[in-house]
Amino acid sequence: MSRFAEPMSRLIDELKKLPGVGAKSAQRLAFHILRSSDEDAEALAIAVRDVKANLRLCSICNNITDVDPCVYCTSPTRNQRLVCVVEEPTNIAAIEKTKHFNGAFHVLHGAISPLHGVGPEQLRIANLISRVEEGSVDEVIVATNPTVEGEATATYLSQHLKRAGVKVTRIAMGIPVGSDIEYTDEITMLKAMEGRREM
Repeated sequence: MSRFAEPMSRLIDELKKLPGVGAKSAQRLAFHILRSSDEDAEALAIAVRDVKANLRLCSICNNITDVDPCVYCTSPTRNQRLVCVVEEPTNIAAIEKTKHFNGAFHVLHGAISPLHGVGPEQLRIANLISRVEEGSVDEVIVATNPTVEGEATATYLSQHLKRAGVKVTRIAMGIPVGSDIEYTDEITMLKAMEGRREM
């Protein structure tokens, strides 16, 4: 096994902590940074420091933001009475790409997963329930992932939010556009049939 100078080994070890980055990828990234200009390396270091120093969670929706409340929660053109609940901040981009949702968001930062020790108390559910109980929300769209954990989270949210008297809906799931029904698993086909609508 080849040995690197201590600063290079330390950089490789830190890069390996990133999700999806194994030992070889970390090594490639470390050598790329080493070959970069001093300005590029410094810009990367500053960007990492700035993210940690200047980003925080929105006090209303828990989205990652540099202003509190975030732009979604303060926008006068968005319907603040319609709230879409997602598992992670990255899910917002997928919904925004459709250009058909003009409501607000709420980020849970995970999903209920007893196998991984994640219960409702580890998620950011309390301030969602508070928003609903204040009477400032008419409908909550649950847009958690179509996984066992996402379904468990959706069921939990539905039970608790309905008690507060708000309309709770779930995003439709089913067969992706461009795929073949022949290769669709039974759960996906069941969701597609349940989510059917009149034409």
